[in-house]
This record gives sequence, C-alpha cells and structure tokens, in this order.
Amino acid sequence: MKGFLIALQFLTIFPVRIKSMEEKDFGDSLLYFPLIGLLIGLLLALSSFLFSFLPQFLKATLILLTSIIITGGIHLDGFADTCDGFYGKKEKEKILEIMRDSHIGVMGVTGLIFNLLLKIGFIMALPQIILWKALILMAVFSRWVQVLLCNISSYARKEGKAKYFIEYASKRSLYLGGGGCLALFLFLIQFKGVILFFFSLLPVFLFSSYVKRKIGGMTGDTIGAVSELSEVMILCYMCFFK
Repeated sequence: MKGFLIALQFLTIFPVRIKSMEEKDFGDSLLYFPLIGLLIGLLLALSSFLFSFLPQFLKATLILLTSIIITGGIHLDGFADTCDGFYGKKEKEKILEIMRDSHIGVMGVTGLIFNLLLKIGFIMALPQIILWKALILMAVFSRWVQVLLCNISSYARKEGKAKYFIEYASKRSLYLGGGGCLALFLFLIQFKGVILFFFSLLPVFLFSSYVKRKIGGMTGDTIGAVSELSEVMILCYMCFFK
C-alpha cells in the first residue's frame, strides 16, 4: 500500500503525503505506476464521455485540461525543460544546468505548444468509440515507459528527485507492469494492440538513446519528456489503427 500511495503522490495531485520514505520505497513504488496510469486513463475516458456533446475542438481541449489538472502538468514541465536543454550543440554540464533552471525558454514554450496541439489534433481525429480506449492506453503505457526507463538507465546527475527511482528500480516492476500493459492493449483493441504496443516502443528507445548519448543517462525531466512523447505516439498510432 505504501508503494501505491507514493506513486499516487508523485504522479497525481491527489492529496496524498507520505512523510516517512526510505530510498528503496521509491523503487518499490514503480510497480504501481501503470496502475496509477490506469486510474488516470479511466478518468480521462470518463471526461471524454462527459464532454462528448461539445464541439470537437472544445471537447479535446477540455480532455487535455483534465489530464493536466489530474497530473499537475509534471511531465509537461520535464518536456519543456528537455526542449530547452537539448536545443543546439551543448555540452552535458550546460544541458543539465539549463534543465535545472526554473525559467522556461523559447524552445520550451515552442515544444509545449506543439505537444499540446498534436494531442488536441489527434484527440479530435479519433471517434468516441476509439477515443476512450486511446486515452486509457495512452495513460497506462506512458507510466509504464517511466518504469522501463528507470530499469534500463543510469542517473545523469549526482543528486535529484529521480535518482532513487532509477537506483532501486526492479525487474519485477518492469515485467509485471509491461505484461499488464500489453494485456490491456490486447484486451481493448485485440491483436492490433500487440502491434501498437511494440510500435510505440520504437520512438521511446530512439529518443532515450539520444538522451543517454548527450548526457550519459536519464533525469526526471528527460523521463517526463519521453513519457510525453509516448502519449503523443499512442494517440497518433490509434488514428491509424482505428
């Protein structure tokens, strides 16, 4: 239960505050990341039905707003910082310094705008009968991707919030979460779900490999950025798999 509450605290704005946490607890909480993703996905699916009477653009915007409210926009922040840090030919130390800066730059703003516009566009393109499934799969897959990255990456900084998630990540959380995620894809969209699952992993591995070459590992910001990328890719692919 403690691991579940830690995951809920880090991935949502729900009023959960675990005061006493050991370093290992961070890694243990990764097991519940896909489950929190499922909770978020179900809420987004519900919102898609609640807003279904509205014009498409307004409906898509409110679904996206719901997602941001539930998560506190935590991964969007990491995405913006990553866009700022990785733009141009910079050395590792400079990239890490820029990503740690609380101010957002031009590339961060530009990246956020395109990210949100792409999501709105893909949501608008999906019929309701497919959209609710896409929202669930998007939320679950992107949270499992965070577990995957914690398992296959080293931490690029000496200290930071994501350090203990990476250091104490377990293969149990990776395999159980991945198996559950794949089963959900199969359940919601049958055999096409298996294809979608593995297709969606390709950009995750490509971008994470690029990040590792640049800064020697992952940070909380870059994990959030890859999570955002995976959400966009799920919505994009669902437009072709519908």
